[in-house]
Amino acid sequence: MQDTYRIDQIIEVLKKDTKQSPEPMTREIIFLYGKSSYHILISCLLSLQARDVVTLPVSIELFKLAQTPQEMVTLSISHIEQAIKSINYFKTKARRLQTVSQELISRFDEKVPADLWQLRSIKGVGLKTANLVLAEAFAVPAICVDTHVHRLSNHWGMVTTKTPEQTEAALKKILPEKYWILWSYLLVKWGQSICKSKRCDLEKCRDISEIVKNRS
Repeated sequence: MQDTYRIDQIIEVLKKDTKQSPEPMTREIIFLYGKSSYHILISCLLSLQARDVVTLPVSIELFKLAQTPQEMVTLSISHIEQAIKSINYFKTKARRLQTVSQELISRFDEKVPADLWQLRSIKGVGLKTANLVLAEAFAVPAICVDTHVHRLSNHWGMVTTKTPEQTEAALKKILPEKYWILWSYLLVKWGQSICKSKRCDLEKCRDISEIVKNRS
């Protein structure tokens, strides 16, 4: 049974205070390329251990060269590396983009699967990436727990967890399913533009913590 954490009230605060905040990188990708599951998947793989401000231009540069799995595997590794060289771990990521694309061709007829376990079965696709693709490309209810979602959910007292996997499981117990996608989206905006510090003491964050504490 879900606890009552005044979720509706918290969501309204998050919406109001992030209304003017920049969009997360994935929403920018969707604006540019539509809800293309392949573009979302590839940009997410590029974003691992990298900031959105770096990932977005790198993704755009790469998509000038390849926008389908077949186009990606026809590129040489060195060509991909050259396109994404400004991002962290670009050599590892270049190889991963090719192997993921090859799996999509050989196992899924070039289509990104809209299923969690099939996505997770692709080497190099972790839980965070799979959940993001499900949520943003297919509108499948999923909680994508990145560093912001994990940190803020704990900071406000919504959950008490050590790992993103634990955070996802805990949030699913207290968040109505209709808010799963929205929660991830709003917390990324909040973490990128409002509360950027692990030792945050902002009044806005304290206000949310109070809402959680005073739950009915």
